[in-house]
Amino acid sequence: MSVAALALALVMLIASSFATAQTPNAVKTANAANTVVKPTATSNPATAAGVLAPDIGRIKQRGELVIAMLATDTPPFFYEKNGELVGLEVDLAKSIAQALNVEVRFNREAKSFNEVVDLVVQRRADLGISKLSRTLTRAQMVHFSQPYLTLNHSLVINRVAFARLASNMRIEDAIRQYSGSLGVISRSSFADFAKSNFSKAKVTEYPNWIEVLRAVNTGEVMAAYRDEFEIKRLLKETPSAALTLRTVTLKDLEDTLGIAVGVNDPTLLAFVNQVLSQKRDKLDIQKVLNALETNP
Repeated sequence: MSVAALALALVMLIASSFATAQTPNAVKTANAANTVVKPTATSNPATAAGVLAPDIGRIKQRGELVIAMLATDTPPFFYEKNGELVGLEVDLAKSIAQALNVEVRFNREAKSFNEVVDLVVQRRADLGISKLSRTLTRAQMVHFSQPYLTLNHSLVINRVAFARLASNMRIEDAIRQYSGSLGVISRSSFADFAKSNFSKAKVTEYPNWIEVLRAVNTGEVMAAYRDEFEIKRLLKETPSAALTLRTVTLKDLEDTLGIAVGVNDPTLLAFVNQVLSQKRDKLDIQKVLNALETNP
């Protein structure tokens, strides 16, 4: 073989070896551009579009929204009818659960309004929806949603006893300086309101509203203190009560009802507020009274 032929063969051999060494990497690089990375067994496809906040994720994983609600029926807000729990606040709870795409379950262990809040604090319920007034005391334990109903404070007063107390005073002055006996529901928002709004009154707490009204009718206490709806309902259901009792609505004092949310559930609170903001049919005192008439 000539020297020229030998040199040519050597060049071809080196080129072939170089090409063979580079081919696997070149193929690997080309294939990498078309590779689809599949999720591992531990990844969650549901979070592909974003990770749920822990408080929302907890409810989604459980598959139900748990609502704390007072054991005692309070029409038209919540009450049993033909074996089913119905009412304005029941519908509200269901609308929030529907927006979350989960079922709803009601925890009705609470024997008082404050115990409804306790269930939320203890994380035995996600939300408290139970005609809850937003008070400073409760606001130290839970977050409250924006109000979904605003009512004025009101008094129902024994006419004869109040006439003796007021004497020659104007009714407005007699109310503002009220120093008589005042009945309220134990562990309710108005037990708290009474301390700040009627500091001179002799406040007596009773286990329920029926007992408060009994005390007013018998003269055991001179007046009962609650929201305007409950006072108006009393006169609507018992018109003859107007003969012995008089009512006073305090237009400058408001009772705002809100939904209790755990302090560790900020996203749930924002979600609830968004649901309330988007509701087109806002509640007011007249709509609540109408609901009482149509759904006794």
